[in-house]
Amino acid sequence: MSCPILCVEDDPDIGRLLTSILAQAGHQPTWVSTGEEALNRWRNASLVVLDLMLPGIDGLAVCRDIRAHDATIPIIMLTALAGTRDVVVGLEIGADDYITKPFDTDILLARIQALLRRRKAMEELTSSTLMKIKALEIDIDGHRVKFDGNMIQLTTREFALLVFFARHPGKGFSRSELLDAVWGPEFDGFDHTVNTHINRLRSKIEPDPTRPEYILTVWGTGYRFTDDDAPASVSDENAP
Repeated sequence: MSCPILCVEDDPDIGRLLTSILAQAGHQPTWVSTGEEALNRWRNASLVVLDLMLPGIDGLAVCRDIRAHDATIPIIMLTALAGTRDVVVGLEIGADDYITKPFDTDILLARIQALLRRRKAMEELTSSTLMKIKALEIDIDGHRVKFDGNMIQLTTREFALLVFFARHPGKGFSRSELLDAVWGPEFDGFDHTVNTHINRLRSKIEPDPTRPEYILTVWGTGYRFTDDDAPASVSDENAP
């Protein structure tokens, strides 16, 4: 799957390396070295590889700005920071994945391909399917979510997680099961990645995130989606 990829990296050696790696893999890479350039170029990309430590506008600010305009473009953080807190902050503001420097070429390419495949798969899910759960409406084909008629902006990963939950009402899943199902078995990140995305999702779809009605905690296990008024209505204009 070839696609335009924006690489945001201030180190010229790493920037040239990323460009070479991605070009050899059949992609169309563009390399920029500043956050300012990234904000001017990301709309032409299908995926962004984003260094956190940039001069001027840093990677976290770039990620926030992209997510304010586009909830679906995959973003992989590239970081030399070892602390998990920096990774958590990046994931909380909308990054889909991360990889640390020095990175393994094969792992980087595998992460990129996984995100591209997942985005394509989400776009090709059942056409015009609308799931309704209480006040929540999930338009899978349109990649839209509404609560009480109001549009909710979700990232690709948040949307994939919500759809997965909604398709399995009442069933409890461990964090590792959710990682395998939504992030893919090749993802080797932390289990708390799930917690971070659950918290973000709850903040967007729950009337009171401190007392969730949709994504429920199963103590000692993980999480489950409500089975009260489960997706009884899954409609399609062209369905038989």
